[in-house]
Amino acid sequence: MTSREDVARLAEVSPSVVSYVLNKGPRPVAPATRERVLAAVRELGYRPKSAARALRLSHTMTLGLVIPDLANPYFVELATALEDQARAAGYALLVANSAGSADREAGYVQTFLDRQVDGLLLTPAHRGQPWHARLARTGVPCVAVDREVRAASISHVLVDNVRGAHQATEHLLRHGRRRIGCIAGQLGLRPTTDRVTGWRTALEAAGLRAGSGSGGRTGWQARPAAAPLLHGSYGRLEGYRAALALLAHDRSVDALFVTSDEQAAGVLRAAHELGIRIPDDLAVVSFDGTTAGAYSTPALSTMRQPVEQLARTAMMRLTGLMRDPDLPPGRDVLPAELLARGSCGCPAPESAPPSHPGKHAAVEDHQMA
Repeated sequence: MTSREDVARLAEVSPSVVSYVLNKGPRPVAPATRERVLAAVRELGYRPKSAARALRLSHTMTLGLVIPDLANPYFVELATALEDQARAAGYALLVANSAGSADREAGYVQTFLDRQVDGLLLTPAHRGQPWHARLARTGVPCVAVDREVRAASISHVLVDNVRGAHQATEHLLRHGRRRIGCIAGQLGLRPTTDRVTGWRTALEAAGLRAGSGSGGRTGWQARPAAAPLLHGSYGRLEGYRAALALLAHDRSVDALFVTSDEQAAGVLRAAHELGIRIPDDLAVVSFDGTTAGAYSTPALSTMRQPVEQLARTAMMRLTGLMRDPDLPPGRDVLPAELLARGSCGCPAPESAPPSHPGKHAAVEDHQMA
């Protein structure tokens, strides 16, 4: 670990002068000397935890946000909600798109640190991040939103993906569906694996067996029936391809749990091309609750992530850490909510779909009695 003495040697001053600069006293320091010390602090990344707040060179009133995919409507809505919360707290939010790349993500983290942001919000592309040790040395507070980071020092604000997927599958079971397949995203990502776990445990609780697969053909393997699992990534094209591969091979599937709204849009297209009627022949429930799902035909039943609450809680965590860097990391897990619409067989909502992205108040939720 870098010490105060290391900073003093690099700046060619005494350790006492380093202390005066970082603590803004008790003795004055010449401007040129002060700049030399601060340059050494930046170069060495010297930020002892107990003095993290004093070591901030200035409050820039800016925050950094790294999002994994700004082509995905869910992440657009999340970024918008976070920007609203940052603005309400008096901060400007700088947004970067990692495009699912760990290297690009690490580069943006470093860029934001170089720009002296007061705090960071991250939805990581992968669980293992090479940048968190560097971030910890700087003392810049950070909150992970929606996805987990393998770092005990970082606060998390997450959604209960296991329980949400379990609820979605239970809803399909209550419709009388028994051959419920799953189309999932990348299984290396925690939200996906958790949602697959929720789907699997709901089937097992109903006396059905969940199978496994990876983009190939997976039929019913035993009785009670084994549900097929196909996975790729979160996009519409991948959902379309997975649905074609599954439904063209096995028409006995009578329902699908899809782990993202983006994939579900592709599933609806594939079903239409195959002449499969939704929800008569195939019931569909997905996960995310993006605004676009209200405009599909039929309207998409989905587990809505509490985007506004995620943003509000994440900002509360981050501003708390900015006020007191010695606060222990926190972990909030929020519930998802079922929006039951036409794609699962529930009555179509009588009210109009939402007219503003990220605003769901105009949608009437219909759940089975």
